[in-house]
Amino acid sequence: MTWREATRDEIFAYYDQEFPEYTDQLPGFITATGPKEFGLSFRDRHPICKDDRPDRDFIRRATWRTDSTGERIAQHFDGFEDVRSFIQAPAHNDPYRDSEYALADPDLLVKSDPVSEGVYYGLDNWERPWVIAVDIDAKDIAIARADRELEEAEIDAHHDDRSHTEILLTESGIQVADPAGYPYAFEDLERTIEYGFETRDIFETEFDADETMVVYSGQGVHVYLLNDDSEHDYDEQSREVLNDFLIDRYGIPIDPVVTADRSRLLRVPYSLHAEVCRVVQPIDSPAFDPQTDARPQFLE
Repeated sequence: MTWREATRDEIFAYYDQEFPEYTDQLPGFITATGPKEFGLSFRDRHPICKDDRPDRDFIRRATWRTDSTGERIAQHFDGFEDVRSFIQAPAHNDPYRDSEYALADPDLLVKSDPVSEGVYYGLDNWERPWVIAVDIDAKDIAIARADRELEEAEIDAHHDDRSHTEILLTESGIQVADPAGYPYAFEDLERTIEYGFETRDIFETEFDADETMVVYSGQGVHVYLLNDDSEHDYDEQSREVLNDFLIDRYGIPIDPVVTADRSRLLRVPYSLHAEVCRVVQPIDSPAFDPQTDARPQFLE
């Protein structure tokens, strides 16, 4: 079994028919006005209204309009139904529709409305402290595994016209292993999920956290420390220390930028990871199998 991309029609159908069933299950910090931003990635670039500006394949939209001091003036989404409408038809329902940076009206173009291949929210939040999350990606585990395997086989992957990563994935056989064509194998994704629960356990034992969450992100996991109190309200420097602790002491292969940068966006739980046709979702056990447990209804 391998992955495939969702078609344009499947993505539209998912956000029209399946996603609404999950909105009541979204974590409490993801509301129409909580995250400071939502983001969408597009399969094809789409123009904006401002002339002489490049077409966009990724946009961020603030949940509030603010004044010069950063004070909130007016919200861009009246409720999560507005967020969902924006996801379904980004150009037709762009909250920046009165701005020159709004997506161009598809009715005035030869192009159709862009399709939301990825749906994201900002970790920086209006209604609670900056959300603590770490990102563990299967491709990073695959590259590290390939590097070890080639080193043990005494294969020199440095003297070649191809990129070092391409050499590693090709020479190790990862590029052709299921899921074929992706920069990891299913065994790397399984290890990613195991690392996610190891990280959750570290949060609970080392940091006395009683609110944690592991989210399957499509090609990896996000692990959250959600205690909403001053003891767990880490500033940027403290988050960098947290990164070093996880990486150096426990060997957890996280992306340290995600934890330390308050402008980062992560995939919205229950959104569709269209590159692999799987539903992003909280998970309870390392036994979770994304090949069968995260299939959207349109694959059934």
